[in-house]
Amino acid sequence: MAGKDDPKLDASNWSGEGTFTEVLIDHLRALETIAFVRVEDAPATRSDADYNFISNEVFVAFATHDRQERVKRFGFIPASRTVLEKSMTMEGLEQALTATQEVGAPDYADGGMLQYLRTRGAISPKSGMCSFSPPMQWRECARL
Repeated sequence: MAGKDDPKLDASNWSGEGTFTEVLIDHLRALETIAFVRVEDAPATRSDADYNFISNEVFVAFATHDRQERVKRFGFIPASRTVLEKSMTMEGLEQALTATQEVGAPDYADGGMLQYLRTRGAISPKSGMCSFSPPMQWRECARL
């Protein structure tokens, strides 16, 4: 996990909770096509006596590159202009993360968001057994 002085990461509004979120951020930062990552706690994060629900939102800014485009000014004077293009799309990001074993495919995806839901069991202090159903359950949600 990067420190607070990493110019590619803004984690100032994130509590640091969420193992899957840490893994996701590390993979995002390793991609050359990602220029910036911001992570913050979502309002849905809450804890009760029976469970913890960790919800983090991760925002990415794709790297851009210049491309020269030929145009005609006034309909007949040849010219060129510089156009900024994103180096990656959400669909490309989905494919890149799906190919990563530690992250995998999102549970939900559309043109503007990827959503990962991860449930992790906990060891019950009463029985010492691992339980993947309530009342001892942590859910981690990372929206990208």
